[in-house]
Formats: sequence, structure tokens, C-alpha cells
Amino acid sequence: RITLQQYATLLGVLIERRDDETFGLLRRASKRGSFALQARSAIGAWPLETAIRHVLHTFCLLHDDIELVLLREGGLAGVGLRLFDPLTAANPFLHELMLRVYWRLFAWLVGEPLPPVRFDFQFPRPAYSDGYARVFPAPWHFGADQSAVWFDVKCLRLPVCRDEAALRAYIANGLVNVLLPSRDDRIGGRVRTYLQRSQPAWPDLPTTADALGMSASTLQRHLSSEGTTFQSLKDQLRRDVSIFRLTTSAVSLARLAQELGFVDPAAFQRAFKTWTGYPPGEYRRGNL
Repeated sequence: RITLQQYATLLGVLIERRDDETFGLLRRASKRGSFALQARSAIGAWPLETAIRHVLHTFCLLHDDIELVLLREGGLAGVGLRLFDPLTAANPFLHELMLRVYWRLFAWLVGEPLPPVRFDFQFPRPAYSDGYARVFPAPWHFGADQSAVWFDVKCLRLPVCRDEAALRAYIANGLVNVLLPSRDDRIGGRVRTYLQRSQPAWPDLPTTADALGMSASTLQRHLSSEGTTFQSLKDQLRRDVSIFRLTTSAVSLARLAQELGFVDPAAFQRAFKTWTGYPPGEYRRGNL
């Protein structure tokens, strides 16, 4: 487990050393500055639909084995991937990276969250998908015909509000801008923040819903629309806290289980092995 900043630094080093903003995932390297060129093509465009088309056109000039396309489906609009190389298409990380990068870019261009309605993934559901909730905050569909991010078609009429100065600032911190989960104004983010602030109480669903000013059923419905559940968010946070405590302190397993709200150490140890694949003691010793 590493921090967001460490991950962004690692990716930055890879880009610098390879001179490739797509990390060798495509047949033709995206030399440094390629993403800035695509973003710059959208500055001054209006509305968002035109800006998206400018970005997609510039992207297609740079690559042969992948294409970004604008999609429509009823009341939804989407940006999808077309991959022409089977070996390239078989890498889930490429799909995840492309959807994340360009959804975040288009949201930045209009200065709004651009709430996703659905994420389609062309590959089967991976074993690590429990970590998707904060990165892809909408229902997921695996095994789709093509990978795509979908949003309300009305968003295509939003005005682009960024200029050259804003673009320079965005690119300067581009990796963190892309990697950071969208602002925690979604319900899932508010739940996680509340649970973090409530430690070590670990409130239940009704208590959390009441603190957020809604009924338990309403909270469940909102979380379902974001592709997650209250228990998943609670377990993800407890996993993160337990990993941090195990690797940075000498806290006993019994004490840690109590801090995390488990009824006994055995229940904690079972949960931790489910989360990580390892017993907590073994994880702490680094014998992985």
C-alpha cells in the first residue's frame, strides 16, 4: 500500500524515463506533451461536445491501435474505446487508465463533476474490483462490447470554462489531478468522511444516514447508484486503517480489532485475510 503522491511520483518517473505518457501500453509512444496538446485543442471550444470532438480527433492523430469515440445511447452520452490490437485490448489497466484520464479531463474543462451514470468495461470483472468505488463512482458493467464512461447527454451542452493559464496549472499537476478521486461531494465520499471522523465509534447504517440528514433506505439507494454499499465503504476504510496501523505501530491484534469495531480478534483476523489474502500477523512481518 502506497500513498497517492507516491503513486503519482512513480508514474511521473516512468513517463520521464520512457518519454511515454501511456507507459509503453500502446504501439506508438505518447511523447511528453501529448496530453497537453490534446487538452489545448479543447481550450476555446464550445460547448463540451465540440471540445470532446477536438480532443478525440487529436488523440486519433497520435495513435494507430486505439481510438476514442463519442457515443450516444438514448438520454446518455459516452466516450468509448476502440482497440484494434488484441494484445493491447487484453490489458485491463489500459482501459481503466483511458476512461479515468479522459472523464476527468472533460469534467475539468467544464469546471463541474460531470457525474458518470455508468462505466462499461470490455474485460471480465477483476479480483481487485472492490477498490473501484472511489475511482469509478457509478455502476459498473463488465464484459461489455467496449469500455466506455457514460453521462447525461445534456452535459454535452455545458460551456468550456478553461483558458490557457488554467491549462498550464492543470498540466503542472496533471497526474494528481487525474488520479485523485473526484471531490467527495458524492454520497459515498460523505459516508467515508463521516466514518473517518467518527472513529473509533464505527457507526452503523441508520446512525450514519441520520448524521447525513436522510433515511437509511435513501442512503442505501444513493450508494447503490454510485456502485457501492455502506458495508463496502466501511470495510474499505477499516482495511486501510488496519494496514496503516499494522505497518506503522506495534499495536496488538486484540487492541486493533477493538479499535476497528470487531467483537473479537478472531473476527478481525478473518476479515483482514478476506481483504488482503493474508493473516494480519503475517502481513505485519512482511512474509508475503
